[in-house]
Amino acid sequence: MNIMDFNMKKLAADAGTFLSRAVQFTEEKLGQAEKTELDAHLENLLSKAECTKQWTEKIMKQTEVLLQPNPNARIEEFFYEKLDRKAPSRMNNPELLGQYMIDAGNEFGPGTAYGNALIKCGETQKQIGTADRELIQTSAINFLTPLRNFIEGDYKTITKERKLLQNKRLDLDAAKTRLKKAKVAEARAAQLNTSQPEENNIMVNVSYVLNLLHVKWLKIWAEEVTKSEQEVRITQSEFDRQAEITRLLLEGISSTHAHHLRCLNDFVEAQMTYYAQCYKYMLDLQKQLGSFPSTFLSNNNQSSSAPVQSVSTPSVLASASASLPSVSNSVVTSGISELKSSSGSRKARVLYDYDAANSSELSLLADEVITVYSIPGMDSDWLMGERGNQKGKVPITYLELLN
Repeated sequence: MNIMDFNMKKLAADAGTFLSRAVQFTEEKLGQAEKTELDAHLENLLSKAECTKQWTEKIMKQTEVLLQPNPNARIEEFFYEKLDRKAPSRMNNPELLGQYMIDAGNEFGPGTAYGNALIKCGETQKQIGTADRELIQTSAINFLTPLRNFIEGDYKTITKERKLLQNKRLDLDAAKTRLKKAKVAEARAAQLNTSQPEENNIMVNVSYVLNLLHVKWLKIWAEEVTKSEQEVRITQSEFDRQAEITRLLLEGISSTHAHHLRCLNDFVEAQMTYYAQCYKYMLDLQKQLGSFPSTFLSNNNQSSSAPVQSVSTPSVLASASASLPSVSNSVVTSGISELKSSSGSRKARVLYDYDAANSSELSLLADEVITVYSIPGMDSDWLMGERGNQKGKVPITYLELLN
């Protein structure tokens, strides 16, 4: 029973405090009550904290979009994070593209120029995908996590203390308002007590009695003066104490900025590492591919009617164009056909670098001269090549037969 009485009293007190704050807040909005203003330094700190929170949220969300452009994947990762479970591993976009290229290259044939190039490109795309995963992981740990900790930790604490400061200010202003009303009531009571009716008139006497009753009611406020003054002192002390706590928390925003600056440097370094890796991978890929031939023979031995545009750099393209033979496609086709129909061999100049895909092939260097010949049952797109003691299959599109 005592516990129930205590709970009811506490509930009534809380309800009274809430009502008092609500009335004070409403009267302030309507301009009917005075409001205690915070000092300029504290206001500036509050503004700085709010600005930091807003921009930190925007930067954090946009960084997440940059690292993971797929909104569905971001939502899935969010739910797994809230459930404290590890998200299932899936291929990212570069890895998926790389796998498609490798599968296509194997389907077309690793021994063909296009199939071999697709496989090399696919492997490079997979390397880029791995670097992308490393960038996401590093950025999440060194950049996104500190930003999120500020939003979900430090700023929540600041918001809580700021709300508490607002309540303490409302309590202080409500106590000041009650003190002001009590003093006004005390002054009016003293004034009415000193004035007596001069005429023995019924209406005057009735008016006096009503005023006297009103004064007695006002004396209740007058009796509250001492109590209200004490309440103002207490609420002022609590407000000052809470203002100091809030100020100390807000001054930590400068340290937060310094910490986020270090995290930003880590993020930039992670990006720099990622882009440097991508550049290295693509540079290596370009060296492996070299320059694609401007003409090629299809699998059915029909010459192409239109040249294939080179995708190499301008310098490589210029050197490749200078190395192209001046003979027409029909001459090249007839020369190879004659070589295949005979049992002899011919000298051939290598037009472009070529890396052997397996042990049955021969790697080539541009501008070197090798001996080529055909063997029965050999694929129409290939010849056997010899360089000293080395021999292996070479693609005919990389060769210029010499007279």
